Amino acid sequence: MDSGGRLDQPLMRSRLNAGEEIGSPFDAPRRWRVLDRLLWPTGHRRRIRRWGSRVARVPPPGLGIAGSILLLAATLGYGAIAGGHVADVVAWLKDARDEAANAAGFRIAAVSLTGPKEVSREEVLTTAGVTGRASLLFLDADAARARLMANPWIADAAVLKLYPDRLQITITERQAFALWQENGRVSVIAADGTVLEPFVEDRYLGLPLVVGRGAERQAKDFLAVIDRYPDIRGVLRASVLIAQRRWNLRLNNGIDVRLPEGDVALALECLVMLDREKKLLSRDIVAVDLRLPDRVSVRLSDAAAAARDDALKDKKKKRAGDA
Repeated sequence: MDSGGRLDQPLMRSRLNAGEEIGSPFDAPRRWRVLDRLLWPTGHRRRIRRWGSRVARVPPPGLGIAGSILLLAATLGYGAIAGGHVADVVAWLKDARDEAANAAGFRIAAVSLTGPKEVSREEVLTTAGVTGRASLLFLDADAARARLMANPWIADAAVLKLYPDRLQITITERQAFALWQENGRVSVIAADGTVLEPFVEDRYLGLPLVVGRGAERQAKDFLAVIDRYPDIRGVLRASVLIAQRRWNLRLNNGIDVRLPEGDVALALECLVMLDREKKLLSRDIVAVDLRLPDRVSVRLSDAAAAARDDALKDKKKKRAGDA
């Protein structure tokens, strides 16, 4: 109560207490008007409609357009995914991008290709993604190189873009080294064991044959030792890897030579010496065992073994008769 006997009133009288409707927010206290200016710039000042005591705020036109675009993009994206057309959409976008780059002067006008012999020029270009519509600007050189090296014939590749319109591709190919047989299937392999072809053309029939699991990876080192003994290499039909630990040699006359796990060269030297001095590999035998360093075991053929048994029997009879 003041000095005049009246009740004290608040400094800012509430309109709600007075039963008045809410008017424009610009009639609100100063702090609300400042906040309103921060949230709604002058160019996009909200329009206000009244429904009883509520205030409806309409977003500025820019937000409505952006929302419509997002909604349309989401709808198109969902339709592409649901209809299984994602790949088509991506391809269309890529073509549109390349067409724009080509129009700007980045069309691939010349391709320099060096190195390939087993792989054709058309296969190299197709694998690298060089087509009539591709642009140099958007060609991914690293991805093109990775795709080229996925070809088993290609050991290395280099893709160089020379702006504005030239492309240089250099290929290093693997060479056919041997034939590899596993589970009855014969393939052409490179020196590092890579399978080059799952079948054998006539031009590869003269390559050395290795047999067994893991033989494709160990063939290079083993055949390098065999090549030091041309007498053996000339009569060798196949090299068979046993349990991925040691090798057997199958000769053209059907003889099996069993080699030790270690010191293969010493065993081959012994075999060459026996063949030169004793004509071992020309005899009627089926196997030569060189696995033990201090002895050589020979297995006769069935006919030779039978003839040997008969000869021993005759010798015993003669001795018994003389006695």
